[in-house]
Amino acid sequence: MRVRKLTFAALAVAATLSLTACNDEELTGQGDPSAASTVSPSGGSDSSDSSEKAGGQQETGSGSDGGGAEKCRTDDLNISATDGTISGDTEGMVVVEFKNLGGKDCVLAAYAGVDLKTGSGSLSAERTGQEADTTVLKDGESTFFGVTYPMNDSGGSGVSVSALLVTPPNETKSFSVEWPSSNTLPVTDGSGSSVKVGPMGSAGQGGAS
Repeated sequence: MRVRKLTFAALAVAATLSLTACNDEELTGQGDPSAASTVSPSGGSDSSDSSEKAGGQQETGSGSDGGGAEKCRTDDLNISATDGTISGDTEGMVVVEFKNLGGKDCVLAAYAGVDLKTGSGSLSAERTGQEADTTVLKDGESTFFGVTYPMNDSGGSGVSVSALLVTPPNETKSFSVEWPSSNTLPVTDGSGSSVKVGPMGSAGQGGAS
């Protein structure tokens, strides 16, 4: 009987030790901090994956919306003039070109300022009164407008024109352009200007639109 009691006791001790070992292994696996920072299914740790996503969002949000263009400045425009008079017309026309060389898009309001340098002094062109929207002039592109004037058909020498003094919209700096026509203006009594300037886009290259 003593031998059997000792055998049962030994079996009980062995079972207790086995259960203790199993519990220790489970606790060790749950408490190991390295097990919680295992590699994520994407191939990197959770923290590095979050950083990559954050970086992508920052790059996406850093782009420009393309708005907020500033006014076209005189120094950023190539300003030229050509004779756009069509044979048989009762009025002469000069076509003025604004070409944007500023390296970025810019904005032009409806009308430029135009003065004619004549043998009798300076003559300011009046606006035609045509409605026109603000023009966004893209970099490297051009817009055109017309300057109309009465041609001298009196048979006399008339008033000679040497240059156009052009001021872009909302600018104070002017640019002098050689008068491209051989026509002269009729002599007037000075009661008003018969020279008219159209809004941006009112003429095409080389003539009226």
